[in-house]
Amino acid sequence: MKIVKTKESLHQQLQPYRNQRLRIAFVPTMGALHQGHIALVSHAKTLADVVVCSIFVNPTQFNDPADLEKYPRPIEKDIALLEDVRCDVLFQPEVDEMYQPGEQWYMELGGLDGVLEGLHRPGHFQGVTQIVKKLFDAVQPDVACFGQKDFQQYKIIEYMVNQLALPVALKLCPTVRELDGLAMSSRNVRLTPQGRAQALALYRALLQTKADAAHTDLQTLRQNAIDMLEASPGVRLEYFAIYDADTFTEASDAEDTPGLVALVAAWVDGVRLIDNILL
Repeated sequence: MKIVKTKESLHQQLQPYRNQRLRIAFVPTMGALHQGHIALVSHAKTLADVVVCSIFVNPTQFNDPADLEKYPRPIEKDIALLEDVRCDVLFQPEVDEMYQPGEQWYMELGGLDGVLEGLHRPGHFQGVTQIVKKLFDAVQPDVACFGQKDFQQYKIIEYMVNQLALPVALKLCPTVRELDGLAMSSRNVRLTPQGRAQALALYRALLQTKADAAHTDLQTLRQNAIDMLEASPGVRLEYFAIYDADTFTEASDAEDTPGLVALVAAWVDGVRLIDNILL
């Protein structure tokens, strides 16, 4: 695996592949890799001839400087995982490689950034779109892979790609879970054993919602999940919502919506966790 730190060296690394008309896949990450990320790289390898992974802890998508400060950065472990899965290129830039001093960015996102995660993390998705656009410009991939766990993020990147007519295909890959069902996340390492057990309530609520979806109206589905989570020890619920998976607007019983997604965010053991399930 080649490790490059600058956009120029990345371009030089990828140009021979482009000259051969080889297909390039891209997996953007913030490091602290787990098997969910590795599954994205493995899937990317089935879609293209060359796979580029980036590791960049993006400062513009953190609302809380303390959260940015304590974000894990086990780079040696990350490199070993990428080498094991036979990733071709790692792009690992510094902040000053990706950002100019005083740089500004704002993109109208069709209201997608004003609900759920956007409501609880103001400005977060502006930072996400800013860095993903920069990374797409640097890598110029044919296809880019994202995990379903960050479903709202995927819908916002999809919106940006469509608005800017970017020449990249997006692939949504299923959430990878621990054996007990907990969605894999870089934040899970911060959970105590007790918190780890309490966090399973999120997936249980999602599974129950999916099981009941065929014979229960949406308002009752939502309320049942909220009641279940609010009664779960150690769980402080932020939201539980059921959305149209295509338009990413709140679903209602009045509409005949073929694709629905249930989404949840909660604090457990001082750690903010998110999850979702397609209904």
